[in-house]
Amino acid sequence: MESFLIAAVAASTPLIFATLGELVTEKSGSLNLGVEGMMLMGAVVGFMAGFNTGSPAAALLGAMAAGAGGALLFAFLTVSLRANQVVTGLTLTIFGKGFASFLGQPMLGLVEPKSVAAFFSKKGIPFLEDIPFFGPIFFKQDVMVYAGYALTALLAVYMFKTKLGLNMRATGENTAAADASGVNVTAHKYAHVIFGGALCGLGGAYLALVEVPVWQSDVVVGRGWIAVALVIFASWRPVKAFAVSLVFGGLSILGLRMQSLGLHISQYLVDMLPYLATIAIVVVSAYRNRKGDLPPGDLSVPYFREER
Repeated sequence: MESFLIAAVAASTPLIFATLGELVTEKSGSLNLGVEGMMLMGAVVGFMAGFNTGSPAAALLGAMAAGAGGALLFAFLTVSLRANQVVTGLTLTIFGKGFASFLGQPMLGLVEPKSVAAFFSKKGIPFLEDIPFFGPIFFKQDVMVYAGYALTALLAVYMFKTKLGLNMRATGENTAAADASGVNVTAHKYAHVIFGGALCGLGGAYLALVEVPVWQSDVVVGRGWIAVALVIFASWRPVKAFAVSLVFGGLSILGLRMQSLGLHISQYLVDMLPYLATIAIVVVSAYRNRKGDLPPGDLSVPYFREER
């Protein structure tokens, strides 16, 4: 059981980054359905940078830049040009898949350098890793897992305990009122959309550099869409997003665990579990929304100051 939970925490890490990235984006009033595309862009650029330089820092920065670049394009089209956010997000996903296929084709089957792999190896945190049961599960992981913990805590404080976080939430809830109160809504939307894209890029990089350290064309395999659903189920709260990501991390490796136990269950059925659970989340969230657990008030609504 302990080994399964250790693996589940690691498997949840790309979902944590992607879910938190989309959560920040939506809280500022933008609905970006291009998470899958940004994760793929981060994955291919991160792997390429790590393979060519042997530097884990270059790999992570490259992944963040790629995800942020895709998000910047989305922000320009939807915030500045007021394009339809749903269509733009779907287009970004298609673009990200083509981008990853084009850049990744020459790298198929390549393995990341040992210097990069060594950086992402599991390292325990002194004293914390000795805590019974919880220590090995949560505190004997790689550096990106720990970064996910820190990011969750920092975002929770930022969103609910700082003035900038308040302005961000106000922008998403009622853009016109935030604008009237002196908040630069355009700057807030751009900043949070781009930051969210950078986090999605990191999620993709984790898949390419840590979880599957051999380049393959579709390394993300639908996790971006799962992240979009998890934001809704988490009620746009970072700590809840972290918790539900852990659950889905466990579901994603359940098939391997069953095989190791000798259980003869169809692999196709097991592979469907995260996506079936995603459908269930959408149904449950629709019911919860009727009871007041609502998304940001101006989510996906284009804002034109002169119409205020």
